[in-house]
Formats: sequence, C-alpha cells, structure tokens
Amino acid sequence: MMLSKRKILEKLLRSMTRAVLGKYQPLIVGITGSVGKSSTKEAIALVLGVTYRVRKAEGNYNNEIGIPLTVLGVESGGSSFLRWFLVFWKWLLLMVLPAKYPEVLVLEMGIDRPGDMAFLLEFIPVKIGVVTQVSSSHIAFFGTLNNIAREKGRIIASLPDDGIAVLNADDARTLKMRDKTKARVITYGFLEGADIHADNFVFHREAKRAEGLSFKVNFEGKTVPIRLPKVVAKHHIPAVLAALAVGVALKMNPFDLIEALEKFEPLPGRLRLLPGRDNTYLLDDTYNASPTSTRAALEVMTELMAPRKVAILGDMLELGPESDLEHAALSSAIRDSGVQVVITVGEHMRALHEQLLKDGFSRKQVLWMPDPMSAVEAAMSVVRSEDLVLIKGSQGLRMELVTEQLLVDPRTAGSYLCRQSESWRKKPFVAPTEWTVD
Repeated sequence: MMLSKRKILEKLLRSMTRAVLGKYQPLIVGITGSVGKSSTKEAIALVLGVTYRVRKAEGNYNNEIGIPLTVLGVESGGSSFLRWFLVFWKWLLLMVLPAKYPEVLVLEMGIDRPGDMAFLLEFIPVKIGVVTQVSSSHIAFFGTLNNIAREKGRIIASLPDDGIAVLNADDARTLKMRDKTKARVITYGFLEGADIHADNFVFHREAKRAEGLSFKVNFEGKTVPIRLPKVVAKHHIPAVLAALAVGVALKMNPFDLIEALEKFEPLPGRLRLLPGRDNTYLLDDTYNASPTSTRAALEVMTELMAPRKVAILGDMLELGPESDLEHAALSSAIRDSGVQVVITVGEHMRALHEQLLKDGFSRKQVLWMPDPMSAVEAAMSVVRSEDLVLIKGSQGLRMELVTEQLLVDPRTAGSYLCRQSESWRKKPFVAPTEWTVD
C-alpha cells in the first residue's frame, strides 16, 4: 500500500528530529495533560529561561508534525514545496555546521487518539515529564478516563531512571502515575501533601478591575510569597507550581524562579480579562472548552464583581455519547457563579438551555443560538454597559469571533485573541461534523 504524502512527511520529519537531537543532546521537558498544557509550557519556559537557552513549542505545535518543527526551529511548509525544501535545508545546515542550539526544549505533547503518545515517544527522549491533569477531553476516542490516563501516563513510564516526573497531586489519576516510573517524582498542587503546594490565596481587585492573585508557596521547608498581577483565575496557579517544580528539580535559585514567574500571564484565549465596548469587561476563554475548564471559568466569575454577569457558552466538542448530559450538568455551576444571563451556542448547548429553563431561569435570561454569527447579534442586543461577560467554547465553535465584536476596539483583536493568523481568520465557520452524526 502506498503511503500518503502526510505519512511520508511524518516519517521524514521523525528521522530529521532524531538526527538533530542525537547531535545536540538538549534536555527535553515534555508536558501532557487534558487541560493546562499550554499555560504550563509557558510558565516552565519562563523560569528555565533565567538560566538556560530555551526553545518552547509555539502555537499548536504539539503533534507528530508540530513537535519535529519545534525541534528543528522552523515553521510549517504548509502546502508549499519550496517552503518544505527550506525546512530540509535548515535541517541540513544544523547537521553540517555548528550551531548555538537550545540547551532545553520545552515541548507540549498533545494526544487525541490511542497510540499518539507512544508514537511521539519513539523519537522524543523526554528527561522531565510533566502531567497536568486527566479529564474528559477527547473521551470520544478513548472511551473512559482510565484509558486517557493510561495513554498520557506513557510519558512518565518512558522516563530514564535519572529523569524527573512532575505530577499534579490534586488529580488522583495523575498522581497514580508515580507508580509507573523509577525516576525522581515531584508533586505539586493545592494539597498539603504535595512537595510544592500553594495556600493563603488573596484575590486583589479595585472596583471591577482585577489586580491579580497572590499566595504563598511551600517547598523544601521554605514558605515564599508570590504575586501574579496578570492572573485572575486560580486554576492558572498549577502551571506556576509545575514550573517551580521543574526549576527546583534543576537546582535553580528559588528567588530567581519567583521573580521570573511574576511576569507570567495567560495565553490568548485562556481566561484573559479584556476591555469591552460600552465599558464592559470580557473574560475571554475561547481557546477551547471541556467540562472541567468551563466549570473553572465559571468559578472565576464568582470572584469578579460586576452589576450584572453574562455567559456566552459554545458547545464543548468531542465528549462522546455523554455530551448532552455533560452540557446540561453545567446548570448548577452557572447558578453558583452568579451569572444572570446565558447565551448558549451550538447543537449540544441546547441541552444546557433546556436545563436552565427547568432550573428556574426565565426565557429572557436564557437564549439559544445556532452559531457564533447569530451569537454576536444576540450579544449586541443583550450585553449592556458595565456587564462582565464570559465567552467560552470549543475551538470548532469559533467563539473568538464573538469576543472580537465585543472588544472596545475590534481592530485590536490580533493583540488579544487566539487564532488570529490571516489564514485562520479567512476560514468561514463550518458546523462541526458531530452535529450531523447520529
């Protein structure tokens, strides 16, 4: 059977990657998990950059093609033969000439289907493995949470004896991965039993404007205060703790680590508080959505003050046969958050719409829209001055289009929002295929 062009490209990039890693021998930090991978990658790269030459994966370079491109330090050739030739040429130069190659590679290792992690580990020798959390993202392809945990746990099982496993102690399935390795294990989280744990949280705010979070971090018998002025969500703190764990494991100065992390800020589309039109405030969380991350975003809404709170929620995709139940189950989190108006978007969100009506919301408080374009129209008529507005949904729902139109100046979308490349912005919204699958 003839191999497809993509398979040929994957095999070629895999061989090129092995050759570069064999020559330069960088320390590889591999990060996986159902949520929080990208934020953790950013935080780890931030702290390691204090001491080492670091290269981190950019954008969505977290798969069988993106990871080799990160190793090579090049962008995708797309559909251009010439650009792929230049990728090959850059690789040849790396192999023939001496180069100031990064000392550390911080790689995000995403998995969508069974076998993905095993494939990546065939050519990526991870020395420090970080697992953030196991949740139901991509469960449609795995069947159970235990299957997801088993696949992600391969990164820990692959570590050499002198490697380091960094595990989220707050997630039972992740913590259980410590049994899969002989490498040194460092745990982090909010529980006191974690090697690196945070407590004494204070949310700073002035009127409606968030001023960030501060807390104390405890490790190796020390207690150190830290302030994150650009963070409003408590669930971003585990990324910071994971970065501290990696830095401590590498014997870096703890105070250098703390100072570096004060510059940490969420990536576009990951719970950023942005200025909106008509003196509104937007909590933009449009990069993606799962039940876990959606509940976390709603919890943040409880911390922020506003005369009125509005949630614009798009479908959470790839949840399999339990999708309607998962969507409907968000009703209690919405009630607890203090949200008074909800605009639901997409076929699966019908279940939440109906559940909210059953739970006492009026039809003036709950609207259902079929797509992001109609959601924009609804938001324009519903959102009013000084509202706090949460916008969230899976990537396929294109909810960043809603945030864009609610910004104080939509022309600044490229500076604030996720998925702002010219090619992506040109793509029209396409209904997810699972909407039409029985």
